[in-house]
Amino acid sequence: MKYLLQLSICLLLAGVAMAQQHPRRVIDFNKGWRFRLGDATSWKDNAFDDKGWRQLDLPHDWSIEGGFDSTHPAGNAGGALPGGTGWYRKTFTLDGGTVGKHIRIEFDGVYRDAEVWINDHYLGKWPYGYTSFDYDLTPYIRRGRQKNTIAVRVDNSRQPNSRWYTGSGIYRDTRLVITEKIAFERWGTFVYTTRNARGQMEFNATSEVLNLATRKANVKVTCTLVDPSGRQVALLDGVPEAATGGFRFKTILKDPALWAVATPKLYQAVFKIFDGLRQTDEWATAFGVRYFSFDAQKGFSLNGIPLKIKGVCMHHDLGALGAAFNRSAARRQLRMMQEMGVNAIRTAHNPPDPQFLDLCDEMGFLVMDESFDMWAKKKNKYDYYSDFPEWHRRDLEHMVKRDRNHPSVFMWSIGNEIREQFDSTGIALAKELVHIVKALDTTRPVTCALSENRPDKNFIYQSKALDVVGLNYHIEAYEDFPKNYPGEKFIATENVSGLATRGHYDGPADSLRLWPSGSKFKFVENGNADYTVSAYDNVAAYWGSTHEQTWRIIKKHDYLSGLFVWSGFDFLGEPVPYPYPARSAYYGIVDLAGFPKDVYYMYQSEWTSKPVLHMAPHWNWKAGQTVDVKVYYSQADEAELFLNGRSLGIQHKSDTAFHVLWRVPFEPGELKVISRKNGKTVLERAVRTAGAPAQIALEIENQGLQLNKDDRAFITIRVLDNNGNLVPDAQDEVRVAGTAVATVVAMDNGYQAELRSFQTNQHRVYNGLGLAILKGLKKGTALITVTSPGLKPASVRVWVK
Repeated sequence: MKYLLQLSICLLLAGVAMAQQHPRRVIDFNKGWRFRLGDATSWKDNAFDDKGWRQLDLPHDWSIEGGFDSTHPAGNAGGALPGGTGWYRKTFTLDGGTVGKHIRIEFDGVYRDAEVWINDHYLGKWPYGYTSFDYDLTPYIRRGRQKNTIAVRVDNSRQPNSRWYTGSGIYRDTRLVITEKIAFERWGTFVYTTRNARGQMEFNATSEVLNLATRKANVKVTCTLVDPSGRQVALLDGVPEAATGGFRFKTILKDPALWAVATPKLYQAVFKIFDGLRQTDEWATAFGVRYFSFDAQKGFSLNGIPLKIKGVCMHHDLGALGAAFNRSAARRQLRMMQEMGVNAIRTAHNPPDPQFLDLCDEMGFLVMDESFDMWAKKKNKYDYYSDFPEWHRRDLEHMVKRDRNHPSVFMWSIGNEIREQFDSTGIALAKELVHIVKALDTTRPVTCALSENRPDKNFIYQSKALDVVGLNYHIEAYEDFPKNYPGEKFIATENVSGLATRGHYDGPADSLRLWPSGSKFKFVENGNADYTVSAYDNVAAYWGSTHEQTWRIIKKHDYLSGLFVWSGFDFLGEPVPYPYPARSAYYGIVDLAGFPKDVYYMYQSEWTSKPVLHMAPHWNWKAGQTVDVKVYYSQADEAELFLNGRSLGIQHKSDTAFHVLWRVPFEPGELKVISRKNGKTVLERAVRTAGAPAQIALEIENQGLQLNKDDRAFITIRVLDNNGNLVPDAQDEVRVAGTAVATVVAMDNGYQAELRSFQTNQHRVYNGLGLAILKGLKKGTALITVTSPGLKPASVRVWVK
């Protein structure tokens, strides 16, 4: 009896030990690839000798490495950078412990037309460049000491295929996933929260199990919930569902910490599969506890609290880094948007990198997740329209299944300015796409960004499939929205299209210029010879409006739930209003290098609660020239302007005004503005006439780099005069000296018509500012020095861990 008891205890402990093992292995597959531009059928073969190919790590964008050229088929709308065809190859081995396991390779994004081979076996082709996909390698893999070769052909040669810069290559992460034969389906576990009639928050989940075993299994699935403090709050047993073969979970969450934009609290759900006592898989996801709604009269609310959606549209490129995703670069962009007051992002016009959504979860952004820029009707000669009939279901399902666990995602968009708005095919297609989404997720509303604002003329709207009406531009129609769309809920999916070059000013500041002036003109008729646009917020594309005009109407009415400004950052391609050599957008509130334009501070004064005081322009002008001085302020009653100590008067904003303006005859010296509340100074800002360039000043962001995270550091380079004033028209050449510990991977200056390559350690500044981006090479400390002929150099330290 004693022996049997001991044996039982030993078996129980062994079962517990096995259950505590983590049977799923996820292997970072980004390192150690070989790459070559060009094309040959033999490059897929295992026997091919690729030793002469370039060695690199993923993510990788080969287009950003090229030179700007007007002859590139993508045109300046595509960033005037090359496309072409490229191949990636990687040889690897797998240990004997993978025998009997299920092995697949996952790609987060490849642009475009990716074809994959493993050990001379063709796995398939994935046309769309923005959705994630995977392949089962199990039948073709070699284990032990035998080598495996994977080959990926990426074809971005058919141009133009986009209205913006896409990048080329395996530009997002790859990984190998090794599991037992009884494992969770990829993206098969859906986690969500709801609020019941008693006001309680319910946790819900469904989970699909893949059983590739040759025998019948006794499968059990559990789910452990961990709150934001790391405390386990529930252990749930999944209820089998005979109809689907999956499992369902449900429980009440007591006094949960709610996810909100100001407090993005994240829980963890850890799912485990057991075959009897043996654990066969484990998978975890973060989730947020929150609820929200749109109302036709009251607008949007999050967790029962009214919230105006203050959003921006963002393309997927990271400026000088191109399309290759980098988490620290994306975090930098989001940080700048958050400091401006942004609480929502629209992923225009395609699914983002999944890590981007992780950041939005962690930082507290709402996300409109968008699928397509076109359906079956094309916008470019070689765009997705030809793949849409065969592939749209798979692509849309992959987007929704991959992204539906993110608490940041609060809306799905099935398209942007789709041509099917204008004929009856839009009715059937809109219904079909919404049905695809709703079959996978009924917890979020579905919209479509509509450029036709008249309901009787818009066939996508007439489908009645949309939960929320999304309108692009046409702010003149917003006042009458309740009358024209009775009972409908509203979101402004895209707005403004204001144009600006950082640091350039054309008066009068209170004028409005439409560049180009109408649809019959491709480019501005009488623009500036240096391809600049005024930064006074007085220029917009003809279909758009100024930032202030747009925010004024959105702010006015509760039923206008919010907006998404086009765009948060300048991006590569689509350089309205100019032809080549312009090669990047002018729409951004922040320029391509990450330097805010003046209107950034208008939004900051309206969208945040902190005191703001910002004055434009600089103070280097011709004697006697009349200069418009524009001031944004908040948390104050008035602003007073001083020139060389003389008051130029006090001004107050009206309820519908977002700035004050003085017209000042220029004289050298100091221009100062003071904001006051109840007669007490709130903030003070001054700008002084700068002399000749004399010295360099540096400021670094992300000074401590982690090699295992492939971090980037960002060095802002300022050219100053002898007195420390920024020289507002400086265009000096600067050189950044790397070391064996850290090196420069890209430089930029934010000028939209700059034709120098980003891939350099020597660049010119523009209007006094430049940017250098560094990566770590090995552990240690690097002293990074920036020099320029005739200027006093500057240095900054970078730590690599």
